[in-house]
Amino acid sequence: MRPGAREAFSLALKKFVNGDRLDMQDLAAELGVDRTTLFRWVGNRDTLVVNILTTLADPTIKKAADAASGSGGARVARIAEIYAQKIIDASYYRAFMQREPERSLRLTTTKASPLQQHIVESFQNLLQQERDGGHEFPPMDLHDLAYLIVRIIESFIYADIITGEEPDSAKVGAAIAALLATSPAVR
Repeated sequence: MRPGAREAFSLALKKFVNGDRLDMQDLAAELGVDRTTLFRWVGNRDTLVVNILTTLADPTIKKAADAASGSGGARVARIAEIYAQKIIDASYYRAFMQREPERSLRLTTTKASPLQQHIVESFQNLLQQERDGGHEFPPMDLHDLAYLIVRIIESFIYADIITGEEPDSAKVGAAIAALLATSPAVR
C-alpha cells in the first residue's frame, strides 16, 4: 500500500521530535514518492513544520492547564509558566531553534505562520474560561490580552536567541501575573 498524507505527516513528526532537520527530498525518498507528491500532501517545509508545532502545542497547553492550580489570573500565569517550561525542556524544540534560529523565530513568533495566532487563541480561550468563572482581568479585549501573554512567553522562551540570556519560565509566570494584576501562583 502506498503512503499518503497521514503517513507523510507521521513520519515528519517522528523525525522532528527526534531532533532531525526535516529535508523534503529525504522525506519524499523515504516515503517512495516524488517531492511534488509530498508537497501536495503536506505543503512546503515551513507549512509542515508549523503544522507539526501546532500539533505538539495543543497537548502541551492542555497538560499545562491540567497541572495548574488556582484560578483567575494566577491560574493563567501558572499555565503559561508550565507551558513555557515544557517548551524550554523539549529537546526537539531546542534542536530546531539552535539549528535554524531565524526560521524558528519566523515560524513561531510572526504573522508568517498561523502558529502564533493558534497559541493566542488558546490563551484567549483560557482567559474566557476564567472570566466566565467570575474572574476579572485588566480592562482590555481578551484577544489583545492573550496576545500580550503569548509575546511574554515568547520573550522568555527565546531569550537565548533574542538577547543571549537563558530561557526562564519563572519569569514568564511572574510577568504574566503582574500583567493580570495577581500575585504569582504558588508552586
